[in-house]
Amino acid sequence: MLPEPSRPDPTVFIVDDDAAVRDSLALLLGLKGYRTASFASAEAFLSVYRPGNPGCLLLDVRMPGMGGLELQSLLAGRRDPLPVIVITAHGDVPMARAALKAGAEDFIEKPIDDEALLRSLGAVLEREGQRQEAALRAARLGERVRQLTERERQVMGLVAEGRHNREIGEALGISPRTVEVYKARMMDKLQVQNLSELIRFLIASGEIPRDL
Repeated sequence: MLPEPSRPDPTVFIVDDDAAVRDSLALLLGLKGYRTASFASAEAFLSVYRPGNPGCLLLDVRMPGMGGLELQSLLAGRRDPLPVIVITAHGDVPMARAALKAGAEDFIEKPIDDEALLRSLGAVLEREGQRQEAALRAARLGERVRQLTERERQVMGLVAEGRHNREIGEALGISPRTVEVYKARMMDKLQVQNLSELIRFLIASGEIPRDL
């Protein structure tokens, strides 16, 4: 059986040009058990961040150089973007609303309400954890599919369509007995026992769209 990849602990990335804000947030979150990394600019964050790192971005709107909205837009175009919570001064609320329209999870006004931030962050990280867990599960299932030979994949598709061995054999030019052999190998590699498990597997792995 293939080893299951582990999911690293999430990091809360704090990007704000105000050192006092960065320090207070890092202290608050550290006391609550969160791992944090702080940056004084969007450029400093981008110099070390690698797509796929789990976590959440606490992002100031107005900063020297690249602003928060520009950074959010840049990350949104990458694979597996971070969820974003915008930190904003009162005068930046219209910009924060623009960030929400662009996909930000929430915005928190300065001075920051610690409890409101912790509630929002907890909800975001829970959703993100569920999303990443689902992605890991789909990747593990997809790896099983990639172990199949071309003929086994053909049999899998026809079995999923509800075809009987004789029909599959006629479609592929092989005997029903040979179909049974390929079907047994296919189901063993996918670790499923029957047709209903196979269908659930193919939906979970993305081989069959959920809306069909």
